[in-house]
Amino acid sequence: MNSADGQQATSGPHKPSPTEVAEILTGRIRAGHLQHGQRMPTQEQLAEEFGVERRAIRQALDLLRQEGLLSAAIKGAPARITQPVVGSASTDEPQPTDAGLGPRILSAFREPHVRVDAVSLTAESLNLAIAEPLRLMRTGQLTPETVKVRLMLPSRDLALAFPRPAEDSGDSRLVHEHWLSLRNSHGRVLRSSLRALRTTRDIDVEVTLRVLPFTPPMKLYLLNECTALFAFYTVTKRREQIEDTSTEIYDALGSESVLFPFEGGGGTRDEAFVTQSQAWFDGLWGTLAKEITLG
Repeated sequence: MNSADGQQATSGPHKPSPTEVAEILTGRIRAGHLQHGQRMPTQEQLAEEFGVERRAIRQALDLLRQEGLLSAAIKGAPARITQPVVGSASTDEPQPTDAGLGPRILSAFREPHVRVDAVSLTAESLNLAIAEPLRLMRTGQLTPETVKVRLMLPSRDLALAFPRPAEDSGDSRLVHEHWLSLRNSHGRVLRSSLRALRTTRDIDVEVTLRVLPFTPPMKLYLLNECTALFAFYTVTKRREQIEDTSTEIYDALGSESVLFPFEGGGGTRDEAFVTQSQAWFDGLWGTLAKEITLG
């Protein structure tokens, strides 16, 4: 191992222990070679690099999670680096959703009474961000008394502005059903994983999903009524593999949408934005938003 930057995985025939692997990866994170929000290489890639069994890699990654350096993996997606490194962007600065949402959600779940209100196309980003707080609650390292989550998603009956085929001749039904499947599966995961805390950790949990009669052009996360995270959906043309068919669609990748943070105690402008965002959410929730069917 190169003690200066931790870039050399092995030297000679020696097989590093899980602790040594964790130390090397920690060095890469601290040095900025693995950036905050970046996906960790897969267990298979790491096992090949270090010349060890995947069990040793899993143990090393568990050590990183215990140190708060790595998020929990979800639905087969690799874990992400959660610990900001020296010289990285401040959490007060705009960041992509996949980098900025997780630390904010984790901070919100450290409070005794947790409240998360969100508007988005699907619950995918929220599921990824909430994975680490869930793990910490299951192990008793986080112990909120109550957790209340409200999420608004587009209605299944909409002709969505996006995603949709990029060409008029495209199969709009196929694209819509693909989005609907994602909306429903991520919604079910969010609801079931949080509600499970009622029995496993005796936490008072309430998860409610509703649908909107329009395609939201932005995503919004409101945390504990004191933080607002706002991002525009930037629509681009891209190819998506749907049911073995390569389809060109107009879509927005929510994980890459840049979140702008506003704090309730961050001055007059931030205070007003948080207050008005919460009022906007509550207004929609109590009027246009209807009960959802995740079928």
